[in-house]
This record gives sequence, structure tokens and C-alpha cells, in this order.
Amino acid sequence: MTTTAHVTDCSVTNCSFNDHTECNAGAITVAGGENHAACATFIDTGVHGGLPKVLAGVGACQRAECTHNDHLMCQAPAVHVGPGADNADCLTYTHR
Repeated sequence: MTTTAHVTDCSVTNCSFNDHTECNAGAITVAGGENHAACATFIDTGVHGGLPKVLAGVGACQRAECTHNDHLMCQAPAVHVGPGADNADCLTYTHR
């Protein structure tokens, strides 16, 4: 693997890293509970954060049972983040 999966879009508008549906965190961490994957980078502060002109990738994925996970790295062609079981979930997550 030479690249990380990119966060293609994020519909969690109250996240500080969301800039017009684009995630501008340097990278996100995918965590969560059984049978769902949450975006652990989600911050609801009302203060805009992140880096200008940066589109996030997946830095680490703790959901080892996801079909896209290879040694804790996401191999999905695109990652979508949006509301789910938590405020911000990885909607690309697929349980093996």
C-alpha cells in the first residue's frame, strides 16, 4: 500500500473539520463499537478546525473486521462519513 483511503465526503455539518462537506482534518481515525464504525476525529465545538486546502485520508482504522481493513489501514477506494449510530460514522464500513 502506498496511499491511504481518502474521505470523499462528510455530511456531518456540525463537525469542526467539515468545510462544505469536505473533511479538512489531516487524517481521521475510525473507531466505534460492535457492527458500526465511528469517525473518532469528530469534534462538535462550533470552532472551525483543520488545515486549509487539505482533504482528509484515513490515518488508522480500528475496525479490524471491516472488509476494507488491511493491517489497520483502510483500502477502500473512497470513504464516506455521515450520521449513523453515532454523530459521525464511517458509512463505507462493511463487516466481513
